[in-house]
Amino acid sequence: MAGGLFALLDDVAALARIAAASVDDVGAAASRASVKAAGVVVDDTAVTPQYLHGSAAERELPIIKQIAIGSLRNKLLFILPAAVLLGQFLPGLLPVILIFGGGFLAYEGAHKVHERLTGHATEATDEVSEQGEFTPEHEKRTIANAIRTDFILSAEIMVIALKEVVSSDADASIWMRAIVLAVVAVLITLLVYGVVALIVKMDDVGLHLAEKPSKGSQRVGLALVAAMPRLLAAISFIGTLAMLWVGGHIFLVSLYEIGGHDGLLEGTAIGDALHAPYDLLHHWEVDVHDAVGGALGGIVGWLLNTVVSALVGLVVGFVVLYALRAVGVGAHHGDDDTVEHADEHAVEHPVEHADGPTGDPAGEPSGKPADGGIEDSPNR
Repeated sequence: MAGGLFALLDDVAALARIAAASVDDVGAAASRASVKAAGVVVDDTAVTPQYLHGSAAERELPIIKQIAIGSLRNKLLFILPAAVLLGQFLPGLLPVILIFGGGFLAYEGAHKVHERLTGHATEATDEVSEQGEFTPEHEKRTIANAIRTDFILSAEIMVIALKEVVSSDADASIWMRAIVLAVVAVLITLLVYGVVALIVKMDDVGLHLAEKPSKGSQRVGLALVAAMPRLLAAISFIGTLAMLWVGGHIFLVSLYEIGGHDGLLEGTAIGDALHAPYDLLHHWEVDVHDAVGGALGGIVGWLLNTVVSALVGLVVGFVVLYALRAVGVGAHHGDDDTVEHADEHAVEHPVEHADGPTGDPAGEPSGKPADGGIEDSPNR
């Protein structure tokens, strides 16, 4: 009896050790996969605050919460099952899917560059702002648009994470991969929308501190309020760079893998052509690293890879941008047609614009300044 009890306890202890090891494996795999997807996470974090422009202060956190729930639903209910099945049965298609994802990120980055160069971004944003307040219907449309954009970015994150799991442990079970991706989905969603919530409420925290009797609190509060436009402008700039860099890098690496070892086009002339660009870039990176030497050589080599990837992303993005416009797709904010429609709207409804550029009796423009920052909404 006692011997059987001790044997049972030994079995329980062994199972506990196996479970602990599995948890460690999941944690390590999720950590590696999250790091690989970091560039897209920066992009996701930079994109989301733009959907809150014009909303009342008290509605910002509820809107973020609904977008976060939609993002988690995207990842867990739709993307995760498809990604796991794809990784289990058709892993060779992962680079192909990543090419489309990289092309989308490059397109988004190129679109922002085009808006900045043509100066249409501010006009289009003002048009949206002056068409009305955030009514419940407008808020629903905004949340739906944000969740749709998040779906593409989330798919990119999950496929990158899955690719890392597959490459690091090809023998991992389908359940192990599903658990790792679920952990990545939850962690990245909490990280992205937690940071977004902190960003959009930073000015409210600053205003609260500025009303305190303490001089130190007032200085900190005023500094936070003053830093908000510059922070949002910096996030927008970093997000654009991240989209171009990550999109270009994913594009090059995916082509490399399609034409490389175990790729879909391995050993063919097309495969060799697809394999060559990133192979050449990698050789440049190694040559620079060896020429400079040490830790500095590694940094300079990485910078070379990053700059070239961003330039490739810019070229790919503009190709996609003009290809879509040639077939009449993608003509939204920042296009000439949008600005023309805004002017027509102003002519047809002069009363709405009689008091100033945005209907403000003082004639003061509101909305998003040209540097990318945003001002407080009228309800604050």
